[in-house]
Amino acid sequence: MVSSKKSAVLVDGVILNGPTTDAKAGEKFVEEACRLIMEEVVLKATDVNEKVCEWRSPEQLKQLLDLEMRDTGEPHHRLLELCQDVIRYSVKTNHPRFFNQLYAGLDYYSLVARFMIEALNPSVYTYEVSPVFLLVEEAVLKKMIEFIGWKEGDGIFNPGGSVSNMYAMNLARYKYCPDIKEKGLSGLPRLILFTSAECHYSMKKAASFLGIGTDNVCFVETDGRGKMIPDELERQIWQARKEGAAPFLVCATSGTTVLGAFDPLDEIADICERHGLWLHVDASWGGSALLSRKHRKLLHGVHRADSVAWNPHKMLMAGIQCCALLVKDKSDLLKKCYSAKASYLFQQDKFYDVSYDTGDKSIQCSRRPDAFKFWMTWKALGTSGLEERVNRALALSRYLVEEIKKREGFKLLLEPEYANICFWYIPPSLREMEEGPEFWAKLNLAGPGCPQLGQLSSPPHDL
Repeated sequence: MVSSKKSAVLVDGVILNGPTTDAKAGEKFVEEACRLIMEEVVLKATDVNEKVCEWRSPEQLKQLLDLEMRDTGEPHHRLLELCQDVIRYSVKTNHPRFFNQLYAGLDYYSLVARFMIEALNPSVYTYEVSPVFLLVEEAVLKKMIEFIGWKEGDGIFNPGGSVSNMYAMNLARYKYCPDIKEKGLSGLPRLILFTSAECHYSMKKAASFLGIGTDNVCFVETDGRGKMIPDELERQIWQARKEGAAPFLVCATSGTTVLGAFDPLDEIADICERHGLWLHVDASWGGSALLSRKHRKLLHGVHRADSVAWNPHKMLMAGIQCCALLVKDKSDLLKKCYSAKASYLFQQDKFYDVSYDTGDKSIQCSRRPDAFKFWMTWKALGTSGLEERVNRALALSRYLVEEIKKREGFKLLLEPEYANICFWYIPPSLREMEEGPEFWAKLNLAGPGCPQLGQLSSPPHDL
């Protein structure tokens, strides 16, 4: 800290024009920290010879890290040591051997976009404070809408696919009963929704958060591959009506979390049309297949959905978080549902086209420009490069399947439809044992708490 040489301006005992932050020291700290990030994360952490992580138990890690916040600040050399410790004991998700279920790897273009976002610190609610990023989001949403197969639509980037699914659920309810926005839940019939038994757990969380209730989420039986059974869906809809409930939504899944299953969208869309139900497709994981001419057939019928959740931060490696909710409606339904018309922020007499002030169709006020990360990657690779990223990931999954089949002690659960490869490792002591309750009880001990012992990571890693 350095004192100002000007005459002191004192208000409430605070010198307003001094002391001030030492900008030179701050700039040097940023420069040294960026060098550390480059060396220890971007370069070192992507080296296959380095560790994915230095695992420590919570109690051990508390002892190793200086987590205490003190009354006085600490010198920059100590802060850099802390940065080093944070990197050392963190999981290197961009390491070639980090095989998470749904995301991994490093996209350099997205990384640069993230650096820019953090440095600029924008919030995308009005054009006047975020002109570039709002136009970027508009361009990216338009392109994603084209790949779904809609001629037009609307959308917004959200902090996670779970939030996108919640948005869709609330939007479907608002469409069914617009008065709920002002009058609330009182007087409504028992609203009920339907989703796959293999759906993401965010469906239950959304129903709980929105006051619909988890008991009013009907989980539809799936077949042996984890796909929703359309006949069972229709049977449950009729049963709900018979019981006096009011069905309003069907949530299909394109790319389930465990098996990577894709629900039969055309058949489900037929049922939704017959019963007048909103169709939402959770394609958070599987949506990226739309960019591949070879694999987009997995989402055949997605154009008939009313809304789609799609996370480019997964297979397309856009960097967490990068998640879009796309809506077929073009009548400003998103804005009608979520708008609060805050006059101090969304004035209608500004000096530009206020339709670019998109913040009022979000439940957030401050919102990050996550679309910029995907935009930068898309600009760098082009659609063809993104398509190759999808094709490579699925080709690697096929390669892994064939390798599993060759190796003694590995049992493939089923032929994959997507990049999820589910298999068991069978220890030598169990390989001659007949499958039965005792066999499965012992095998469960080989991978506690994990029904699938392996899943290929989503990005196009080398094996």
